[in-house]
Amino acid sequence: MKSCFFIGHREAGEELLPKLVDTVRKLIVEENVCCFYVGGYGGFDRIAATAVKCVKQDYPSISLMLVLPYHPAERPVETTYGFDGTYYPEGLEGTPRRYAITRANRLVLDSSDWLICYVKHGASNAQKLYEYAKRREKKGLVQIENLAD
Repeated sequence: MKSCFFIGHREAGEELLPKLVDTVRKLIVEENVCCFYVGGYGGFDRIAATAVKCVKQDYPSISLMLVLPYHPAERPVETTYGFDGTYYPEGLEGTPRRYAITRANRLVLDSSDWLICYVKHGASNAQKLYEYAKRREKKGLVQIENLAD
């Protein structure tokens, strides 16, 4: 089962939605991606989730999972409309809270086949994850599409 993870800047705008919808559709049709993971922080996460929800109308078998950086027993999260569930990465339990989001992102990326990102400046954790993903891509472990290019 192929999967895709989304990461990007919180200030991403709605103008990305059509490109995200096209990208998600392409991954489903051409790459057999069926599981999409998105965080719940910032503009890009919201737009990415919206794109998957739009495409899910035509492909109801795909799943959209909300990545949880904090253990659900510690910080319960209600699954919002359009999500199929939540995902708390294994191995995150002992991570200090201030590193939880960064560590969760890396763990999800490590198990994903695709990274769809919107990274256009270096002053962010998204940039750091993008650089890490590019090293993984050179080894053939993930494929990346940066919508900011």
